[in-house]
Amino acid sequence: MECNSQQWKGGKHMIPSAFDYKKAGSVEEALQLLTASDDVKLLAGGHSLLPAMKLNLNNPGQLVDISGLDELSYIKEEDGCICIGACTTHQDIVNSSIISAKLPVMAEVGSTIGDIQVRNKGTIGGSLAHADPAADWPAVLLVCNAEIVMISAAESRTVAAADFFTGLYATALKEDELIIEIRIPIPAPDSRAAYVKFMQPASRFAIVGCAVMTSGNGSFEDVKVAFTGVASTAFRDQGVESALNGKPRSNDSIAEAAEKAAEGVDVLGDHFASENYRKNMAKVYAKRALEAVM
Repeated sequence: MECNSQQWKGGKHMIPSAFDYKKAGSVEEALQLLTASDDVKLLAGGHSLLPAMKLNLNNPGQLVDISGLDELSYIKEEDGCICIGACTTHQDIVNSSIISAKLPVMAEVGSTIGDIQVRNKGTIGGSLAHADPAADWPAVLLVCNAEIVMISAAESRTVAAADFFTGLYATALKEDELIIEIRIPIPAPDSRAAYVKFMQPASRFAIVGCAVMTSGNGSFEDVKVAFTGVASTAFRDQGVESALNGKPRSNDSIAEAAEKAAEGVDVLGDHFASENYRKNMAKVYAKRALEAVM
């Protein structure tokens, strides 16, 4: 099926260029359609791709709709991990009893994404593939040591979240690959995690978002801190981590470590926040996230 389009002359709003649309009935069919042309994009929830198409920032010749693939929509516990299918919606994650019991920070993150319409249609796999520098999932997946499972017609492979996000809207996902699953090790019983963000009020994307995970009782142990919205891609902040590991659980320790936030990082500056403002907000939100797990 071909979808025609037109531009609104003289206005800011755009309608996508013409494209062919096909709905995949299985993962195998999706992979076949993905490699049948050099100009194909996968469509799941559409809340990342469609806005880019409306602005003519992305003009695929064909969309392959995978939103109906129930085989990629699930949350289950397996081999010490929480496994989330790529087509699982943000709201499914928020509502999951498994997530609430074993990985509540994921429900916390999901509840902050967009509005109820976005959460009910947008998918975790689509968000990861799009790799918006202000998206929420990357930061928490980094501190959770998550893995992304991808498949092509020839093979499947698993990439650590730390190696998946490679740059501005760039990932390790190859053109002939489809994300099928996110695997997250179940945290130790004494682990604590939190996610806080300074959000753009209309889109609710993170101008600065900070995820933390730590263990230990009297002191901070195995500290992991990650930011989204600060740089061209989400990143682990080793400066904050090093400053806090082994330190007493105190406000003074947190305040000292938070001052290290985004050191040596090429911080973004845009019409939402200047580089200096973002860097200062990184310190503020590192402190708030760490206080939440104290």
